[in-house]
Amino acid sequence: MSDTDQRAQHWPALMARAQAGDKAAYNQLLKAMVPAIRALVRKKMRDEGLVEDVIQETLLAIHRVRHTYDPQRPILPWVAAIASARTIDTLRQHGRRQEVQDDEALQQRPAESAEASADADILSGYLDTLPLRQREIVESVHLREQNLAQAAAETHQSLSAVKSLLHRAMVNLRKYGRGHHEKS
Repeated sequence: MSDTDQRAQHWPALMARAQAGDKAAYNQLLKAMVPAIRALVRKKMRDEGLVEDVIQETLLAIHRVRHTYDPQRPILPWVAAIASARTIDTLRQHGRRQEVQDDEALQQRPAESAEASADADILSGYLDTLPLRQREIVESVHLREQNLAQAAAETHQSLSAVKSLLHRAMVNLRKYGRGHHEKS
């Protein structure tokens, strides 16, 4: 079991308590998520100021949609999807194309960078398992909070095609999450 998985194994229970109104559990959960979110975001952008902005945006998004999380499901794919969408939104908003850091730059960071890199790999792996069209629909509907009609218009697809893609994506994420969670 990786460090990220070990740390994250308690997150669903904390989220369940948070959903029930336990503010202390919610604060503990958000603090525990920050290193994993930071690792994911750093993998996609270099500007540390923007990284911190994206972390805050991700935490706000988690706060807004925390009621949608099912504590019986793995939490890492859920957090990764939200962080990825916030990163993409920030990059688009700032009109910058930032490269993923190369191995040489990662090796120059302190020892935490190896752990952060492993965290980011795990988190980004979940959405990357989806076919492109399914991933785009998940990002549109669940991360950018578009309704199905907006997602259909944006992707030039029928509403029924969007519903079908979204359903298949959720089935695939559940299967992958269960398989990855059981291997841990």
